[in-house]
Amino acid sequence: MVINWVKKKMPSTTKRPIYLLSPKLKEATLPLPMIEFQTTAKSIDFSICDTLMFTSKQAVVTAEQIDSYWKSIPTIAIGIATKRQIEELGGKVIYHPKHFYGSRLADDIKEKFSNKKILYLRPKKISFDSRAYLAQSNIELQEQVIYQTSCVEYKSDKQPPPNSIIIFTSPSTIECFLGNFEWLSSYTAVVIGESTKVHLPKGCDFVVSDVPLIDSCIKMAMEIN
Repeated sequence: MVINWVKKKMPSTTKRPIYLLSPKLKEATLPLPMIEFQTTAKSIDFSICDTLMFTSKQAVVTAEQIDSYWKSIPTIAIGIATKRQIEELGGKVIYHPKHFYGSRLADDIKEKFSNKKILYLRPKKISFDSRAYLAQSNIELQEQVIYQTSCVEYKSDKQPPPNSIIIFTSPSTIECFLGNFEWLSSYTAVVIGESTKVHLPKGCDFVVSDVPLIDSCIKMAMEIN
């Protein structure tokens, strides 16, 4: 009885488990990928543009799989990770805006690229309709959907335990997580950016990464620990 009492009273040194919902495997985290990707295009019509726009790493990877000719066209890169992926594959980034999403991004494009023929290579589902916004200023943004995402389905026994730290890398990972599991009040969310934050459940405990990169999210989660 005395031993059991001592165990209960001793402060716990167990660190909170950190779950990464991206398909990537990263040290110090437990993998729980929430989305999977499917290519939806067999070709890309580069004849309609003189500039490309990417808003995700996956769009760049998918374009490379479809037709590597994309690397001969100057690109607008939205997000640090997107920019790095373009450069790693040999593409040329001509503009990397400070504001990653939404109306601020559209305003940047209006100011700097109003005379360009931009082709936005994008996923099927997007969080902001850049084309409609730019059309209000008579700027035509061409688009082609080249991939789509779908949720990975899990049984309830795969739900992270109470007190876990959950890293969300996109609005889709939040949507898919909540489609699989109940949000527990003891969870802490680490989100990759402001556009992801707005999709969190109301009242949840969260922090936003200083830099919109997975490694930065992991560092922040480890600091919470």
